[in-house]
Amino acid sequence: MTSVSVVVPTRNRSRLLAITLQSILWQRNVELEVIVVEDASTDDTAEMVVGMGDPRITLLRRESPQGPSTARNAGASRASGEWLAFCDDDDLWAPDKLARQVDAATSAGRAWAYVGSVNVGSGFEVIAGRPPPAPEEAVEALRGYNAVPGGGSNVIVRSAIFKEIGGFDDRFPPCEDWELWIRLARAGPPASEARPLLAYRIHGGNSSLDTERILRATRLIEQVHHTHVDRGLLHRWLAESALRVGRREEALRHMATAAARGEVVGVAGDLLTIARRRAARLIGKQPGRSSRAESAWIAEASGWLQNLQRLVGASGDGGQRDPQSDP
Repeated sequence: MTSVSVVVPTRNRSRLLAITLQSILWQRNVELEVIVVEDASTDDTAEMVVGMGDPRITLLRRESPQGPSTARNAGASRASGEWLAFCDDDDLWAPDKLARQVDAATSAGRAWAYVGSVNVGSGFEVIAGRPPPAPEEAVEALRGYNAVPGGGSNVIVRSAIFKEIGGFDDRFPPCEDWELWIRLARAGPPASEARPLLAYRIHGGNSSLDTERILRATRLIEQVHHTHVDRGLLHRWLAESALRVGRREEALRHMATAAARGEVVGVAGDLLTIARRRAARLIGKQPGRSSRAESAWIAEASGWLQNLQRLVGASGDGGQRDPQSDP
């Protein structure tokens, strides 16, 4: 089997991390190594990880916090797998995510690959999601916005290529994943597996809510890579992120900025979607999907998320049960 090393940076999120690790450890058909980089946590993260008792996990502890990019690079330097993957401590993977990405990349002769992603709430319910762009479209779009969905938990990359291009750059938080994708795209196009194999968990601590740092990182990406970021799309995305956690006034400000940047039609569509969702909730129905294909795509994500929820419920957060025994 192909060897894959998964690096998980974490700080003070032991309960979220416990479930994330379950979703990593139930990966099928790969030789798995998991490196948890504990970035000077003050909670019970280290004890929880050690208590899982899984020999595939290596715990690296840091005495002072240095941020996710430095933690990811530190974990990657200890990795032994042919492929590298990264998973934030609050995201979730389908059990065949890594195997399908390796297959997609190998079949296409590519050195990196991404998958489809959905957003989920605290009860593992799917909030939003749609199939990702094709590789050619993603490469073309990356200089204007982050076209790879789901953040840093999505991509796998050959270890040799990751080291060759220099890993994550800590000048760009919280957009260091986007900046890395730009450099990877210069080295060669990705492969993709369009199925929804990643779940991005929505909560008040998401880095996508840190507007000031996102805008600062965006300006730096423009300077370093001599590109022009699509500010209209950026502010629509910031508005969506704010709405997910109930920041309505902030969302309206971002929508107004997006409209002023040329996204009038897009903002109007966003507002219509919001209105439809609210109306559906008021009458007790599920919001309609745009097509049967998209509905089936969301249903696939819901299926593996329900299996993961049963697994976590059976074993408890960070429990001892072997995740690979779950069907």
